[in-house]
Amino acid sequence: MGQQFPAIKEKHKAFIEQQKIFFVGTAADDGRVNVSPKGMDSFRVINENRVIWLNVTGSGNETAAHVQVNPRMTIMFNAYEGNPVIMRLYGQARAVHQNDPEWEELYSQFNPIPGARQIFDMQVDMVQTSCGMSVPYFDYVGERELLNEWAEKQGEEGIKKYWAKKNQTSIDGFETHILEKNT
Repeated sequence: MGQQFPAIKEKHKAFIEQQKIFFVGTAADDGRVNVSPKGMDSFRVINENRVIWLNVTGSGNETAAHVQVNPRMTIMFNAYEGNPVIMRLYGQARAVHQNDPEWEELYSQFNPIPGARQIFDMQVDMVQTSCGMSVPYFDYVGERELLNEWAEKQGEEGIKKYWAKKNQTSIDGFETHILEKNT
């Protein structure tokens, strides 16, 4: 049976900290809904109603475009071992970029990851848990280092060129403003 909570409880935080993957869902008022899998050591619970996650360079930048149009965000965690649990965090998010005053403070919460482009700062207004009895068991083997290796090889200038080519607009044409906010 699903349960709803107005805040992240300690047991929720403990569950989040055990997960190796999470999924982020966003959508503008029109256009496509985006769901992205996220990994690495990129998620932090700041307090019972605030989380941040570090976003690294990828082939698109849908989340950044969407939250500028409509700040709603859903983050989902699944238990792939142990008790079957699905947890969703609902709330409003904003993108923090390298030129924003709070970047350094928030970025210091993470181990540096090559190609970091935004930190999403989410105010959580509801936590929902439900059974995950249909979610299969999976074994965690390890992290993929391919993205880190690619970003290191590109270097800072190469990453900015990639952003210019691939990360300035969403697939629906919404602006991300990544270059003006990160250079």
